[in-house]
Amino acid sequence: MVRMVTPRAGRHVLPDVLRSDLDLVFCGTAAGRASAAAGAYYAHPGNFFWRTVHAVGLVTGPLAPREFRRLPEFGIGLTDLAKHHVGNDGELPADAFDTAALRRKIRRHAPRLLAFTSKNAAQAALGLATAYGPQAFRWGPTALWVLPSPSGQARRFWDERPWRDLAAAVRAFR
Repeated sequence: MVRMVTPRAGRHVLPDVLRSDLDLVFCGTAAGRASAAAGAYYAHPGNFFWRTVHAVGLVTGPLAPREFRRLPEFGIGLTDLAKHHVGNDGELPADAFDTAALRRKIRRHAPRLLAFTSKNAAQAALGLATAYGPQAFRWGPTALWVLPSPSGQARRFWDERPWRDLAAAVRAFR
């Protein structure tokens, strides 16, 4: 059974972690069930997000999903395309993705990089097929990047190299 969640009074399933001095913002599609239940990004135990941001050197020590609000200490923010829905990408309604809201957030906060944490998120936001890695265009001053999904359900597509390349790009301008 698919469980869709619409928070009360327009509240987001997970809060954005955004401010104006960030080097990098990660953008996923929507909170998964484990993340919604935990109230934390990338909370499913099979998700590689937290171990990967540590392994590639974007954070200085291991973080647990419940510590997601600490990411700005490392110049990193978080958001999702579908802020009002919970579930796997294929379960989300077509109108779940709010690209206009994402673009407004990125324009307002102007991080150096916006990294989509899956091709699905990138394609939904950009409206075109993408390859992993840096993209040839920007949203204003913000460079765009596409990463393999860290979700356990996307394991067959997993490749840490684009994550390592992203970390090197972030280190280059720090």
